[in-house]
Amino acid sequence: MPATRDSVPSEPPSAESPEPSSAVPSEPPSAEQPSAGQPSVEAALGTWPAPVRRPTGRDVARLAGVSQATVSLVFSGAEAGRRVSEATRERVREAARSLGYRPQAAGRQLRLGRSGMILLAVPNLQGPFFGRVLEGVHEEAGRNGLAVVVSSGWGSATLAEAATAGRFDGLLICSPDDSQLGELPADTPAVFLDADPGTDRARPTVELDVAGGMRAAVEHLAALGHRRIGRLRSSHSAYTFRVRQAAFEQAVRELGLEVVELGVSLNDGHRAARAVAGRLLERADRPRAVLCDDDVVASGVYQAAAELGLRVPEDLSVVGMDNVAVAALLAPPLTTVDLPGEELGRAGAAALAALLRGERVAPVAPLATSLVLRSSTAPAGSASTG
Repeated sequence: MPATRDSVPSEPPSAESPEPSSAVPSEPPSAEQPSAGQPSVEAALGTWPAPVRRPTGRDVARLAGVSQATVSLVFSGAEAGRRVSEATRERVREAARSLGYRPQAAGRQLRLGRSGMILLAVPNLQGPFFGRVLEGVHEEAGRNGLAVVVSSGWGSATLAEAATAGRFDGLLICSPDDSQLGELPADTPAVFLDADPGTDRARPTVELDVAGGMRAAVEHLAALGHRRIGRLRSSHSAYTFRVRQAAFEQAVRELGLEVVELGVSLNDGHRAARAVAGRLLERADRPRAVLCDDDVVASGVYQAAAELGLRVPEDLSVVGMDNVAVAALLAPPLTTVDLPGEELGRAGAAALAALLRGERVAPVAPLATSLVLRSSTAPAGSASTG
């Protein structure tokens, strides 16, 4: 099939016929403009001057030497832009860049029947891992001309309403709890992140290899000689935590390890984590190594250990999961499983942008996780650790 660039049809004369002037005319000096060195009237009165006039499509057309219709075609989207030659498109874009021109989104979105916005639905806005996901989503969405709105506290009814109200072009649904899932309208572009790929087989899902990360964490503690491990697991029913738990149980079974386990609500933050960790560490048969479902819970273990006079890692080895910023700031820095939230966000936004362009999206392999070794674990024989 011939290349698109080599087969662009010639344009009708009206599309590029220049208007009388080839440059933006300068405005005559105002009679009220102050001379050099004199303060403006606005400054003297303590008011702000009127904003500088924003460049328009007409200004771009004059500078590029084309019609205003051609400027509209160039900025109306890929399909309409193909009616204009590559050389002309580049001339129009260069004129727009030099003038600082930005096409008005509202009219273009009205023509296309889109809002230009996507919704990122996360379980907890305060969860630091979701900040990593949002960073990746913003980055990739920006490349595709999309704005991002992030929300939490949603349920299946809220998502269905957002999908049908026309406010968002598509949805990114991250780490959903089972109670938050429901049937979305068939015509709603949506991508699931860190979710069960069986949730909606008609829509793309981008997974993290959380099972591999959990196995690596258990094997690390076992290699240090720990035979009895404390586990602070999430009490939420989201798919990602079920996968982590299944991987943990399989690993400790295969390695012949003992387990002391308590549940904790990740949405309740550091204080709840510290309280649950305290109950674990106050036991007469307390474990000498603790594996947590996220880094915020691990920070709660640090504080509970300090209150009980236990040292990390001399008396207690601690491993987290997520690798958010707090992990490197703890003293000592936390060994944790890195879940690539930014990459997850970028992959999800790229898949959603492709859906919005009407393209088929190929399955994405689970994103690799890795164990980040820092200073919070030590061999079981260190000091009083056992």
